[in-house]
Amino acid sequence: MKDEPRAHPLPYSHEDCAACKLAPDTPQTRSPSYRLAYDDPDFMCREELRPVRLQLELLKPELLMQEYGVQSTVVLFGGARIPEAAKRHTARTPALAELSKYYEEAREFARLLTLQSKKNGSRELVIVTGGGPGVMEAGNRGAHDAGGVSIGLNIVLPHEQAPNAYVTPELCFNFHYFAIRKMHFLMRAKGIAIFPGGFGTLDEMFETLTLIQTRRMEPVPFLLFGREFWEKVINWQALADAGTISQEDLDLFRYVETAAEAVEHIMQWHAGKDA
Repeated sequence: MKDEPRAHPLPYSHEDCAACKLAPDTPQTRSPSYRLAYDDPDFMCREELRPVRLQLELLKPELLMQEYGVQSTVVLFGGARIPEAAKRHTARTPALAELSKYYEEAREFARLLTLQSKKNGSRELVIVTGGGPGVMEAGNRGAHDAGGVSIGLNIVLPHEQAPNAYVTPELCFNFHYFAIRKMHFLMRAKGIAIFPGGFGTLDEMFETLTLIQTRRMEPVPFLLFGREFWEKVINWQALADAGTISQEDLDLFRYVETAAEAVEHIMQWHAGKDA
């Protein structure tokens, strides 16, 4: 087999990395100063290189998703501690055990949406989660059940964050910067599904609502699974009554209870926009 034509006549960066490893072992070649800058982890992790690292974290997933053909996504946010129904006995609290029904709804939601996506033979409405356990696992698992792909945007944390087994390996990313990870959640989003969760879920929910409210992001279907949970956790009407949000802001989201209801709303929304 002939070598593929080179894009340019100069040495590729990885070729120079390999060549450097063949250099004679001398005090000069062992010095950190001799290392190629992009092949020097100590240099790349310097405080002054933070802007470069931010750019790389934005660029790497962007390029790989483009190459994989991902065109649009639907985001699942939800609690990492919510178990599947079959393992509800492992839940930390009785309340978490009750919330296991949302693991099953998240899984079914992702499965149904992935089947819809596959009908078009494209990479539209690809499921994206935080890549971890709980509701995140359920989302990736549902896409896997449907024979489709899904994205996992992991982040380095002391606990509760390692890739679940259902993320498509080529679309499993890891982040240092929360801010860049949040950008990748929303850059291709055509729908947001929020399941019961804790601080992380609330953070993502309110940040996304703020972007839509302030018109920094186009409105998309914004679905809260489980009216009873959300109305117990957040008194939305009190915010409107106090004037801290507008009454119309309560129309930025809607409650759903089942996966089928949520998928139907997303498909009708986009059918209406395309009409």
